[in-house]
Amino acid sequence: MLKVGVFGVGHLGKFHLNNWKAIKQAELVGFYDPDDTVAETVADKYQIRRFTDVAELIDQSDLLDIVAPTPFHFSLCEQAIRKGKHVFVEKPLASNMGEAKELVMLVKESNVKLQVGHVERFNPAYLSLAGLAIHPMFIEVHRLAQFDPRGTEVSVILDLMIHDIDIILSLVQSEVKVISASGVAVMTETPDIASVRIEFNNGCVANLTSSRISMKKMRKMRLFQKDAYIGIDFLNKTSEVIKLSSEQDPPGMSFEMETKQGKRTISILSPEVPQVNSIRMELDTFCQAIESNRVPVVSVLDGYRAMDIAHQILQKINFNTINT
Repeated sequence: MLKVGVFGVGHLGKFHLNNWKAIKQAELVGFYDPDDTVAETVADKYQIRRFTDVAELIDQSDLLDIVAPTPFHFSLCEQAIRKGKHVFVEKPLASNMGEAKELVMLVKESNVKLQVGHVERFNPAYLSLAGLAIHPMFIEVHRLAQFDPRGTEVSVILDLMIHDIDIILSLVQSEVKVISASGVAVMTETPDIASVRIEFNNGCVANLTSSRISMKKMRKMRLFQKDAYIGIDFLNKTSEVIKLSSEQDPPGMSFEMETKQGKRTISILSPEVPQVNSIRMELDTFCQAIESNRVPVVSVLDGYRAMDIAHQILQKINFNTINT
């Protein structure tokens, strides 16, 4: 049984508390939050202990779940790792690349596991494509959200777009060649809307648009590869595949199309979407990784790579802003 301590019980932290209570191999020992009003409400509602000393909660836990604001990620992760504790930390991994690099080294030198909370890896729509061979050569992404002051301590790149950066890096097994980016700070001091183009050495191109000042919500990714189009709707938790038919395809809609090679049959597939709780699944699989000594689904290196690309994008935006 893994003893779990939670740092930060704001909006997202409460979801984590609910899910930890439902995970059999975990025992929730308590939480730390500096806000007295929030902490009192949470302690009463969830009937769990509030710790007022960071070190004490770390000492009494096997696994620390860090859902605190980004500026506190590094300090809390470092203290936990140095005491031999496993860490689940919400994205982004840290506030800057120096901190992120040090965390990578600390995890490498220790005997602990660290998983980064890129929850879209556990989105049912994405999981529905697990059995499909995905080798995209063109990717188009739109992630739009209505303005919410929560999370604005970082740019839209590190707040929203980093989810898609992580997914793309996990799908495209190639080094990044060129990044082009533009963005505008509208409601905050950092970019609130951004358009990005990432070119990979293998020829794949990804165009990403993220905004946190939109009138509507959208979280869609479209993948184009030889013989197939794959659509992922992270918001509505659906997926679709349109591809040249093969004998292995499950039954579904299809139609014929005339090509230079003659008639080709096109299949329209709607993969079965698993009914899972994404947050519970990411926490549960992290516990399993600890117990079976496996690399977490979203490792510290994955979190570092996503942050690295995100910061390169921010550098491009800052350069373009200064030279405009």
